[in-house]
Amino acid sequence: MDTSQQQENMLFIILISCIATIGGFLFGFDSGVINGTVDGLSTAFNSNDIGTGFNVASMLLGCAFGAFFAGRLADKYGRKTLLIITAIFFIISAWGSGISSSSMEFVFYRILGGIAVGAASVLAPAYISEIAPARLRGSLATIQQIAIISGLFAAFVSNYSLAETAGVSTAEFWLGFEAWRWMFWMELIPASLFLILLFFIPESPRYLVITQRKEQATIVLGKLYGDTISVTKYTEIEASLDSDHHQPRLADLISKVTGKVRPIVWIGIGLATFQQLVGINVVFYYGAVLWQAVGFSEADALLINIISGGVSIAACVITMYLIDKVGRKPFLLLGSIGMAISLLGLVLAFANAGTDVNGNLMLGDMGTFALISANVYVFFFNMSWGPVMWVMLGEMFPNQIRGSGLAIAGLAQWLSNFAITMTFPIMLASVGLAAAYGFYTICAFISIGFVIKFVYETKGKELEQMEG
Repeated sequence: MDTSQQQENMLFIILISCIATIGGFLFGFDSGVINGTVDGLSTAFNSNDIGTGFNVASMLLGCAFGAFFAGRLADKYGRKTLLIITAIFFIISAWGSGISSSSMEFVFYRILGGIAVGAASVLAPAYISEIAPARLRGSLATIQQIAIISGLFAAFVSNYSLAETAGVSTAEFWLGFEAWRWMFWMELIPASLFLILLFFIPESPRYLVITQRKEQATIVLGKLYGDTISVTKYTEIEASLDSDHHQPRLADLISKVTGKVRPIVWIGIGLATFQQLVGINVVFYYGAVLWQAVGFSEADALLINIISGGVSIAACVITMYLIDKVGRKPFLLLGSIGMAISLLGLVLAFANAGTDVNGNLMLGDMGTFALISANVYVFFFNMSWGPVMWVMLGEMFPNQIRGSGLAIAGLAQWLSNFAITMTFPIMLASVGLAAAYGFYTICAFISIGFVIKFVYETKGKELEQMEG
């Protein structure tokens, strides 16, 4: 295959990878938009700490449902088909969340959006891993995390701009609707673009092989890798599937040799769970609340979120350029160490903070130290566990169990996310920020041992070489 043909194939792979990652952008936007609407939700629905926590965390129940069933349904109906359904769900959720007149109605639309987020979280990395060559798979899959953070960043900028223009998030804005409602409606723009562009990407060749559509699979493989190796690649993929049944099933997660759950599944669950136990989404979902709790104004708190989003994108770009050279495990290990130390700094800052006349926490001289520690923490997370966990989940499972393995790991990830998000307002009110972040710090230290003992390197391996 000549150089011009290779370049054409590579540009095609990059283009369709970027389209798939719009799902990641929406994942981030939908997750981050809630950050600036907490005051509006509390006021509009007259909810207490527990009620507000559930309004914020309700989406995550949908995420767990979406991640589990999307992974399984993608094996049956295809990655592309499920991504299209996901885009439609994003559109409905964005509109409904903004128009909601009651807490129950809002929760319904947030759960619907959660299904879309959960589905996108497993489908986009799986799709990218299944179309990308091994030498570039890590870099291309990392674009997914950049898209997630870009979505968060866009949500933070949108929230900040709308709140600044209106005065506060609860103030009336365009057409008589409050600013916090428009924060949700801004998502309609990228969601509609995602839906349109998905009709122009091909189906995953691995899925086409699984469903024994040889002609379609070889055509797609030819567009991805060149006509000269498309038939050979088809044979390699087919050989990696079970000889007695091509169609994956949940029972494939059980080893035929031992009769127990495959070790790779437990490693996937561990990666997915630890990514949440370090508390990163407390920063993303409750960042405005957190900084207001220690003395910053709403406007300053929303601006801090924007800074954190910029730091996150920079960290992901570093990983994108180095992950296929350095590998996955070193990034995870470095990230765990960096997060543990920076979280410890936050604990010290919150533990030594004073209080005002109303009993509210005030950082005072520790404010700068806390801000630096928080952004160092965000940097290390988004240089390591943020992108690398999704890279590994998309590639580490053998072809036969990729959908089912992602379903289980995705379910674990979002259930952990729900638990952390739901408990934070309660912990904030009952034991304080220092104790809450102390728990996340302990989990970060434990993750160091998990990476050293259980995680193995997948850099440079073809998907057909993955074992488990």
